[in-house]
Amino acid sequence: MYDQKQLFSASLAKDAVWKSGLRSFMEYRDLGVEKATHGDFRAHVIRITKDGPGAHDLHTTGLHAHQCDFQMFFILKGWMRFVYEGQGEHTFHAGDCVVQPASIVHNELECSDDVEVLEIYSPAVHQTVKVDRMPETAAAR
Repeated sequence: MYDQKQLFSASLAKDAVWKSGLRSFMEYRDLGVEKATHGDFRAHVIRITKDGPGAHDLHTTGLHAHQCDFQMFFILKGWMRFVYEGQGEHTFHAGDCVVQPASIVHNELECSDDVEVLEIYSPAVHQTVKVDRMPETAAAR
């Protein structure tokens, strides 16, 4: 189990604070999970920025991998299209849930301007690495 007892946490919609983060065209609402789990997990809602840097650019992330133990996202609104190492291209819509295995190479190719996503991963702080090309196993599919 865990070394430390988890803390109670409630993130209320009426108090939501949106901040910039990993992607310039996205903004993030932290849900308080990192503090409550002492850094074991993070959960946030991600949406496309309406104004500001990157707001009107093509919404793509480039090939990358997250060096984490667990990552999943649930599409709350809109749609997103990805390509995955060994899995090819997939388009996900509101109501779809995706588990991205640890360190899988992927790229968000595009998304709707109204997309909102709930993302949960572990640990809360981990490295994201840029990848120059898709591994051969994916290219062969």
